[in-house]
Amino acid sequence: MDDGSVVKMVKMEQTKKPMTKTDCLLSVEGITKAFGANEVLKGIDLTLCAGDVLALIGGNGAGKSTLMKIIMGIYHPDGGKVIIRHEEITNFKPSTALSKGIYMIPQEPMLFPNMSVEENIMIGFREKKSVLRKKLLALMKEIGWNIDLSRFAMSLSIAEQQLVEILRGLLRQARILILDEPTSALTFDEVESLFHIIKDLQSKGIGIIYITHRLSEVFSIASHVLIMRDGVITLSGPVSDFSREMLVRSLLPGNAVQGAWKKDDGTVDYEDKKPVFELKDYSGYGFSNINLRVYPGEVLGIAGVVGAGRTELAVTIFGRDKVLGGKAYLDGVDVTGLPTEEILKAGINYVPEDRRLNGLFGISDIAENTTSALIRDLCMGRFFLNKKAEEGITGKYVEDFHIRITGQNQLAGSLSGGNQQKIVIGRALATKPKLIILDEPTRGIDAAVRGDVYTIIQELKKSGVAILLISSDMEEIEELSDRAIVVYQGRIMNELDRSAITQERLMSASFGLREGR
Repeated sequence: MDDGSVVKMVKMEQTKKPMTKTDCLLSVEGITKAFGANEVLKGIDLTLCAGDVLALIGGNGAGKSTLMKIIMGIYHPDGGKVIIRHEEITNFKPSTALSKGIYMIPQEPMLFPNMSVEENIMIGFREKKSVLRKKLLALMKEIGWNIDLSRFAMSLSIAEQQLVEILRGLLRQARILILDEPTSALTFDEVESLFHIIKDLQSKGIGIIYITHRLSEVFSIASHVLIMRDGVITLSGPVSDFSREMLVRSLLPGNAVQGAWKKDDGTVDYEDKKPVFELKDYSGYGFSNINLRVYPGEVLGIAGVVGAGRTELAVTIFGRDKVLGGKAYLDGVDVTGLPTEEILKAGINYVPEDRRLNGLFGISDIAENTTSALIRDLCMGRFFLNKKAEEGITGKYVEDFHIRITGQNQLAGSLSGGNQQKIVIGRALATKPKLIILDEPTRGIDAAVRGDVYTIIQELKKSGVAILLISSDMEEIEELSDRAIVVYQGRIMNELDRSAITQERLMSASFGLREGR
């Protein structure tokens, strides 16, 4: 089923209430945006009225961020219209959006820690401080909020920082607020307090775009919902028209079928086998009480959305972040909290999510990148590198992975994204790990290279390497995993055996539902 037919089947009118010209704050009509050959937005329509809370939901790569950047004036659309309070916008700049009453509260508040609350709110204004202070106090009194303006921002909780960001927007006379994952770092009480504030803003006619991964929040706070997938709207309408399951189905690819056939490529037999790697009540920054086992030749998929805690788990296992609780065992040996160098020696390696930022030395050549983790082993004596051994190791992975290069001295940064990814995987495998953690291994690479990476993973399985596969691509988890866990808000929401892994179950658990029915 193609995107057009999916949209045709599930797309509904965004509102049933009669709208007048006076209450429409924002209208987006047929917005398109592409980056090179990648079509990110494919004709988006959106309407926000006074007092609406529009929940915007979408998986990773759905186009939400690009759409918000267009509304905020950061990007210029390729086609379509953005109309703010009946005026079509042609000059797309952040200052234009601010002047038209749009303000975005980011997921991570951006305050100056060594400045006071008052200074943070008033920064950027040209009016006299005394005039601004009078306006600010009147605003706080009107909405019933009380916060000490003399406190330094560094002393504020995340919830209080968000309050400061909202005051920043309201002092700028914002009528449209965009809240990006506002509850991701809040306690239950802070969430309740934020919802009270949102409802108060609704009553004052302020329109809110509420970006979230938490489906339960949609039914608690939103009046309308809009779901995006692959740059199109797959569902929109009043929240009262939908169930959680309907929202989940709209997040799935059009060809996703529960119980779809999976090729049999040698499912791991766990009988009488000891796990290569095990976590017991493992906790760190962004995740807690993780329990899992990975067996020889097994791919354990780890699904979830951005911010669920998957990458935080990976980098903590790899020794880059502090362990806050629990234990990690490799072949029965306690490796909890070891530094990265010791983790590598023990037999764990990690292919990071962002290969350019964390995985590749762009100005070094291919050979140096491939063997950089083996530098001590390749040194002859104290100062000299065994170039023949380096060339042999590099040549093996270039040949095995079909990496297209002009020579081993070619700079890694000049390679295509797919070939860069193969180099990063090759470097990890050169250390001969017992466990390899692959974090989004096919992100940003084309279909042909994706197939090559899948082949590499299958070969690793056959050689007995245990694999933790972190991916936001539910189809990828379904295709490659022998078992899968889904992480939601830093905890395991669901565990699935191979026969139970479907995109619908994975997606449901990623958004906080244990079962997809």
